[in-house]
Amino acid sequence: MIAPDTGRRAAEGERRSEVAEPTVTLSRSGSVGVITIDNPPVNALSQEVRIGLLSALEQAELDPTLVGGVLRCAGRTFVAGADITEMDAPPSEPTLPTVADAFERSRLCWVAAMHGTALGGGLELALACCGRVAEPGTRVGMPEVTLGIIPGAGGTVRLTSLIGAEAAARLVTTGKQIDAVESRQIGLIDVIAEDAHAASLEIAGSGGRAIETSPTPRAPKPEFWDQESIRVREKARGQESPIEALAAIREAATLPRAEALQAERRRFLRLRESEQAKALRHVFFAERKAGASLRNVPKAADLQRVGVVGGGTMGSSIATAVLISGTAVTLVEQDDAATARARNLIETNLKASAKRGVISSVEPVLARLSVCTALSDLEECPLVIEAVFEDMAIKTALFKALDDVLPATAVLATNTSYLDVRELARSVRDPSRVLGLHFFAPAHVMKLLEVVRLPQTSDPALAAGSALARQLRKTAVVTGVCEGFIGNRIMAAYRRNAEEMLLRGAQPETIDAAMRDYGFAAGIFETQDLSGLDIAWAMRKRRRLEGKDPAIATISDALCEVERLGRKTMGGWYDYVDGRQVSSPETARLIAEFRDGAGITPRVYTAAEIVNSILAAMSREAEAILREGIAEGPDDIDVVMIVGFGFPRYRGGPMYIARKAQ
Repeated sequence: MIAPDTGRRAAEGERRSEVAEPTVTLSRSGSVGVITIDNPPVNALSQEVRIGLLSALEQAELDPTLVGGVLRCAGRTFVAGADITEMDAPPSEPTLPTVADAFERSRLCWVAAMHGTALGGGLELALACCGRVAEPGTRVGMPEVTLGIIPGAGGTVRLTSLIGAEAAARLVTTGKQIDAVESRQIGLIDVIAEDAHAASLEIAGSGGRAIETSPTPRAPKPEFWDQESIRVREKARGQESPIEALAAIREAATLPRAEALQAERRRFLRLRESEQAKALRHVFFAERKAGASLRNVPKAADLQRVGVVGGGTMGSSIATAVLISGTAVTLVEQDDAATARARNLIETNLKASAKRGVISSVEPVLARLSVCTALSDLEECPLVIEAVFEDMAIKTALFKALDDVLPATAVLATNTSYLDVRELARSVRDPSRVLGLHFFAPAHVMKLLEVVRLPQTSDPALAAGSALARQLRKTAVVTGVCEGFIGNRIMAAYRRNAEEMLLRGAQPETIDAAMRDYGFAAGIFETQDLSGLDIAWAMRKRRRLEGKDPAIATISDALCEVERLGRKTMGGWYDYVDGRQVSSPETARLIAEFRDGAGITPRVYTAAEIVNSILAAMSREAEAILREGIAEGPDDIDVVMIVGFGFPRYRGGPMYIARKAQ
């Protein structure tokens, strides 16, 4: 046994026997020592693992018959990072820098045999070895910036030395992963082998002589740092860690090695305690807990084929997402012309996905699609998603028709954004087979899925929604039934608050600029212009007819009535001239008319007042959603707003902010 059991693996959810198995073991293969990390599920570098690594390394060092070593991991992956649960406590000995330095200083040539993912601290550990071998399909990266920190165990220094500042900056400032082929091309790994362990044994047994010496990376051009700084700042939108990561790469490229290592560690420790890092850790765990009740439902029926009714923009996008996941789709439209349009839309989506590298080829994916005009062709689909026009009468008629032709075991899902799913459920004989699956546009890109559970939704129906979310690799959050569910309801409160500030003296551009500076990719008014003001206008008119909203005209209504519907009409909250968004005198005139009619004397809003007012409105609505039992917990609300609506991750979400202020 290399290391004592500290209970860390139990905390990570693994069931352990009464006699604890070691997380790190040392064995040998001929003259090569083999250190194996076995810390499921992702071989995180907990304190127990770090103790075990040092102990195994010390034992190997004392064995004069060993000429080299292999560092490998059991299970489905190489080390996928540090133990995030330790980051809220002071650093514990031995730290990862101590372990990495020990591997680098070893008299033996240690070779990292990588498979699955080698991320963060795992990649830092591999960089401290004298060689790296990866199996095909292995992905590597340094995602520390997504947690508000930077690599802190020599990663920026060793990576820059190995592959150069330009490639290192791209990896470390973005946190993106790259595959084994690209890793080999830039010199990050030495060998790609079907059996990384066997290839590593051969290299280690040769004392590292089997590794080709990589050329010394070229220094970046003098203008690189200024250009990269501009790019990183624009992408970061106020997040500190990407900017700090670039600074660490620059120090790695310009300072003496020992100084660069010390500077990296100081920067890491400082960022670790920052408010942004704490907020990002909150989001990390919140995303993993999201949709907790979905894990308690029984296994769903096999979703080898999913039905989609409606091939418009959203229906085609949903079908695209399902096809990309490897699942077959039967899509139903009303006539042959509509099915042809739907197929073309899906093919266009798939071509764009191939261009982004999501899929390698369009044809095999498109081959899983069947388009037809008869609802009876959906009989073999255990789950059918309707994505037709947002009209209760149309959806109700469709649900009745589906109820007549589908087997009693088939689950019926609606993609409605605002309509009452309970009313739809009342239109079928067995309401327990109904649930909502609220996708976000475009469905084949956006990662959030609101799973709408009715009081009578059965476990099998909920299980089907859960299984689909897993197949699509989406973040699923369970919501109860209310107008707009979780996300759209909070965004409606945001819009109302923003319009109130317009009446009191703010301008669309000042409100949008304040929210962009806070970290949103776009402000509420430019977002409305992009999606079209008529969508929300139709919803408001419906609610007024139903007596759910006061019959009071808004500035948004006034814009729609003069056909200022956004970008598609070249004017909405803003004017659009030669593709540029500019302030609109017509919008300013309409706002002034409303203001005068209400007898309001305009005032000046600071950016801080705008942000605080909007955050307060969002938090009030979120608290109401919690009180009504619509959301399962405050963390789920933060996940919805971050994943679905672009709330800046490094702020933690509206509930995190409200709770922190208490």
